[in-house]
Amino acid sequence: MQSMRISIHLGAHCTDEDQLVKSLIKNQKALKNQGIIVPGPRKYRPVIRDILGKLKGEPADQNAQDVLFESVLDSDDAERLVLSHENFLANHVNAFKNGYLYRNAGKNSAALRNLFPNNPVEFFIAVRDPATYIPAMHHIVDRDPFEDYVAGIHPDTLVWSDVILDIREHNPDAPITVWCNEDTPLIWPEVMHEICGLEQAFPMKGDFDILAKIMAPEGIKRLRVYLKSHPPATEIQRRRVLAAFLDKYALEDEVEQEIDLPGWTPGIIEQFTANYDDDLIEIGRMPGVTVLTA
Repeated sequence: MQSMRISIHLGAHCTDEDQLVKSLIKNQKALKNQGIIVPGPRKYRPVIRDILGKLKGEPADQNAQDVLFESVLDSDDAERLVLSHENFLANHVNAFKNGYLYRNAGKNSAALRNLFPNNPVEFFIAVRDPATYIPAMHHIVDRDPFEDYVAGIHPDTLVWSDVILDIREHNPDAPITVWCNEDTPLIWPEVMHEICGLEQAFPMKGDFDILAKIMAPEGIKRLRVYLKSHPPATEIQRRRVLAAFLDKYALEDEVEQEIDLPGWTPGIIEQFTANYDDDLIEIGRMPGVTVLTA
């Protein structure tokens, strides 16, 4: 078991809403043949929550590890285990609080890493433009007026690089793969392959699962026919084809978000987005961090 790699998808909230797990489970049998185990979330989320509560951040002893592995593994020759939960770093209420994104990201990711003290661990996380992320989170939590929810925050200080750096500093041996939620429709197959440690050529179902949420069914149908008759020679060509079809068949309500919130001027929103673009460059410079881009 010590050679088995652990892939942990950390969310974030308001990005894929468990779609990564759902898409990977479509390939459960094929992945298992490759030594990759993608268990159903109900098998491990309650177990992990209970063990984390008992350990309080300390490394798991052999008994705790055995309990966890027995809940998710049905073979002794697994090479990779894939786990996912948007609440691994925090629940919805604590994900954004008092002007901070995932303030306990480092501590909580380290507790996850300590569940597998004898195994190599990799983290995976999607980030999202704070200009849309914060309103989406407020909509879910929906406890205070928006002005109170965002009181004290500033576009220059609300950055994802703080979150990623916190995770890195607490887990220096665990590489992190990051991608933008805004790019996900175009890079979804790459995300699926990366978290499984597979080459892009490995065939997988569910590669259009994200795209199908924002594109008209007719567009998806025509796209499949086109790709079958005109197989792209490179990943760049594939993404160009997807972008072209998305431009023509996108569901307007799904891809265009109007942000009209009390206290947020167009200037503030533009600043959030501009800082987000710069922040992604900063994240990409961090040692041990890989950024998947479209």
